[in-house]
Parts: sequence; structure tokens; C-alpha cells
Amino acid sequence: MDPYTQHCCFQNLLNSQQPITQNPYQPVPREPTVEVSASDASMFGSQRTEDGNEDAEILSDRKERRKWSPTEDGVLISAWLNTSKDPVVGNEQKAVAFWKRIAAYFAVSLKLDGAQKRKLTHCKARWIKINEGVCKFVRCYEAATKQRSSGQNEDDVLKLAHMIFFNDHKAKFTLEHAWLELRYDQK
Repeated sequence: MDPYTQHCCFQNLLNSQQPITQNPYQPVPREPTVEVSASDASMFGSQRTEDGNEDAEILSDRKERRKWSPTEDGVLISAWLNTSKDPVVGNEQKAVAFWKRIAAYFAVSLKLDGAQKRKLTHCKARWIKINEGVCKFVRCYEAATKQRSSGQNEDDVLKLAHMIFFNDHKAKFTLEHAWLELRYDQK
């Protein structure tokens, strides 16, 4: 068997060129840890200023975190759905181009008139959080639907799904507005 004619990934190629020095089934020895005191850690954490007040300078450089409103979430969901279901481009695009299109759609939305702009990285990070939370809630909702008994309406099932989510994840589900928009769309 000629290893040069087989299609293999770059990682396998690198691994095949390194000699095996230990039993692959034995655990890898850990590196020794080094403990650093608080006074030593300050050298790594920030730069010293002339007056020695580095904490005030670090805090002044940070921007305040802005929470996403349900309206912004709705626009982001709409941007993601429209971009991912675009019949002209389809899924024949790279991730960077895909998220640039979503960020552009999000930026020009009339629903967000007067709101501060969000960057591509903010949109992507928020979408990941929304998608993860909604997927977890979908599983809880399916479990609640299976437990539905006669006489229970949709509100009862939704309450049970919230209880299951809280019991499983030890947190309240706060993205119901996103779930309602994504509920009938396939991923």
C-alpha cells in the first residue's frame, strides 16, 4: 500500500511522520505546574503606569456590555434565515462571506433605527448563543409534548417545557421570543 497515493488529512500525515515513543494507551504525563503569587501575577496581567494605578486605566479602556433586545434578536434571526435560505447564493459561500451578509442585513434593518451598530463578531456570537439555547429548549418542548395528557392545552405544555429546561440546565429559558420565531423553521 503506497501512503503517497491515499487521500489523508494533514494531521494524519504529521502524525505518521513522528516516531511513537510511548504506549498510545498509557496516559500522557502532565507538565509540572508553577504557582504564581499575586504580586508576581500583576506583572503578567497589566502594564505598569507611572503613578502605579493600572486598574483605573484598564477599566477606562473597556466598553460597557450592551444586552441584546428581543427586537435585535428578531432582526438577527430574520437575517440568518434570509441569508441561509437565499435561493441565488444558497449554501455555496464561505463562513466569512455568510456572516458578512448577515451583519450587513442586520445593520440596514429599519427596525433598529437609532440603535447602536453591532459588529459581525457580535452577531455571530449572539447567534451561537440563541441557536444553542433554542436547540436545548426544543428538546425540552418535545419531552413535554410526549408527556401531554388529555385536557392540557398548549400553554400547559409550554409551562412544562420551561420546568424541564430549568431542571435540566439549572437556569430559566429566556429566549422564548427566539424560539417562537424559529419554531417552525428547519435548521
